[in-house]
Amino acid sequence: MHDLGVQFFIDLESRVWDALANGDADADLELLSADFVGVYPTGFANRADHANQLADGPSIASYSISEAKLIEVSGNAAMLCYRADYLRPHRSAGEAMFISSLWLQRDGLWQNKFSQDTPANS
Repeated sequence: MHDLGVQFFIDLESRVWDALANGDADADLELLSADFVGVYPTGFANRADHANQLADGPSIASYSISEAKLIEVSGNAAMLCYRADYLRPHRSAGEAMFISSLWLQRDGLWQNKFSQDTPANS
């Protein structure tokens, strides 16, 4: 593949979470491909939908990524699968999701093309 390890993709994924925690819609848009598709418990989302969750500020107060696994798809594509534990602003109870996130390299730039979130039972 491209000699990039799981930490490289955790770092990319963390940049998306950091954008959510900072309320930075521009950074969020930069990390998602124009044809991004999200599959969430609430339904499908496109790139604009993902960034619009930041219209009123940060959507995440804190997060952690664990249990990361990397699936090498091709020389310019990889799927990062992991558990995310996070807390939303003004909430006391945390949430957890298992996430599969497809990253593609186009013109030297890595962007998130697809993400699917599955609620964790605990």
